[in-house]
Amino acid sequence: MTDTADLWWKTAVVYCLDVETFMDWNDDGVGDLAGLAHRMDYLAELGVTCLWLMPFYPTPDRDDGYDITDFYGVDPRLGHHGDLVEIVRTARDRGMRVIADLVVNHTSDRHPWFKAARSSVDSPYRDFYVWRDAPPAKEAETVFPGEESSVWELDEKSGQYYLHRFYRHQPDLNVENPRVRDEIDKVMGFWLELGIHGFRVDAVPFLLEPSEGKLAGDDYGDPHDYLRSLRSFLGRRSGDGILLGEVNLPREEQLQYFGGEASDELTMQFDFVGMQKFYLSLARADARPIAEALSSRPAIGLQSQWANFLRNHDELTLDKLTESEREEVFHAFAPDEDMRIFDRGIVRRLPPMLDGDPRRIRMAYSLLFSMPGTPVLFYGEEIGMGENLAIPGRGSVRSPMQWTSGKNGGFSRAAKSRLAAPVVEDGFSPEHVNVADQRQDPDSLLHFIRLLIRTYRNSVEIGWGDFAVLPQPNAAVLVHSVTGAQGRMIAMHNFGQEPAIVPVTVPDADASTRLIDLLEPDDVVLSDNGAAELALPAYGFRWLRVADDATKRLH
Repeated sequence: MTDTADLWWKTAVVYCLDVETFMDWNDDGVGDLAGLAHRMDYLAELGVTCLWLMPFYPTPDRDDGYDITDFYGVDPRLGHHGDLVEIVRTARDRGMRVIADLVVNHTSDRHPWFKAARSSVDSPYRDFYVWRDAPPAKEAETVFPGEESSVWELDEKSGQYYLHRFYRHQPDLNVENPRVRDEIDKVMGFWLELGIHGFRVDAVPFLLEPSEGKLAGDDYGDPHDYLRSLRSFLGRRSGDGILLGEVNLPREEQLQYFGGEASDELTMQFDFVGMQKFYLSLARADARPIAEALSSRPAIGLQSQWANFLRNHDELTLDKLTESEREEVFHAFAPDEDMRIFDRGIVRRLPPMLDGDPRRIRMAYSLLFSMPGTPVLFYGEEIGMGENLAIPGRGSVRSPMQWTSGKNGGFSRAAKSRLAAPVVEDGFSPEHVNVADQRQDPDSLLHFIRLLIRTYRNSVEIGWGDFAVLPQPNAAVLVHSVTGAQGRMIAMHNFGQEPAIVPVTVPDADASTRLIDLLEPDDVVLSDNGAAELALPAYGFRWLRVADDATKRLH
């Protein structure tokens, strides 16, 4: 039987950041590990329990660090291995674990493996990549439509084409090659030895995708056997390490990546369907799309978990919506072409999309933390940062963290021209949105997110319990319950701009049963049949603990 204490990810708070844009300590304009080390207490105060570091490896930086030249290194702009170990140690001392991006579906074209591979068709590294004499008649689609027209690129020296599902400067690794698999094991093992507690695995379906031209004639079996082997390797080396997978597929296919009842593949997966339906609900002021998305989640094993998010470092993809649904969300939140990308996504952060309305912003994050699963925050969400549309493409949401209202938002004292990315300059600029000011304001978004995190951590049934949508007459209102051995919570959220009266019934209530408000100092008295009617303001929300006289308040 599994010790539930080992399943720490079930009730974690994950915080994703890019070292390059978080805090610059040596004032060269680029964030660094030393700067992050000086902000670890801030993350601990926020309530973060798992720190997800975006790629910190050596890179030409043509794809924000996802084009890697050394899987074992630390980019010298950010620091060195000693700095990273200090981050891991400091995090551990504050009750945080650290996971790192594992980007092994491709390398940079400047990686020594690829340089050797293209130097000669007889190179021992040639089969580390995928080559063809000519592209197939029917090509796979590129991940970046409009930026790449083909997934095959001609190598002039050898006269053969190499596969790249992403950018042409990111040749795909041939993961069907046993030598490549051995190298991936070594990469994982190296970082685990340095104290990393697992990996966010980039673009998992592309990693497992069988490709025409990969070691023709050889058969390495079911690709999911390889994912199981990675999970097994992680378990042997770490015990309670995790694989948090990026799998943007329909739910039925996602189940395969969890490993079914055995739960022996990915530990966690992002709920892309739930995220997209959430934005559709916001656009319509109708809770039914997100209610349906949450209700239709397939059952997963005890050791598996959904990771909930409202924003990440990429475009806010809407690819799982129908074309008409996508247009609804575009019309509501990305009316201008420069706010969209790849005909499927939005390059904005949540607060500007909601016109800075604090009621809607807080309702959104209340829902994030009350949904069954594990919440994931992208840096700056806790203070309501906006995007900078002057930064091309997906980089618009990767502007420097805003610490103060001063120069460069307190991110760096370097000249503006030397910054890793320009700061936001509109109504969401550091002058208006920053950590220092919000720390001093008890009514700020930062204090509210801290409250949500603390309440979520005290409500462990959110990570463990059974979920149910409670029917409501008002389509704008979502009411759901999460019930587990640890207790039962009822959450209600109003997506509408009109106040709502919300009926709720606790079927097994007795004379001592009451509802304790977890976010406000209030109790709800139930009628003899366990019913009550609660008023929710426009964009209002409540978290209610079902309690009796023996239940203690934990907020």
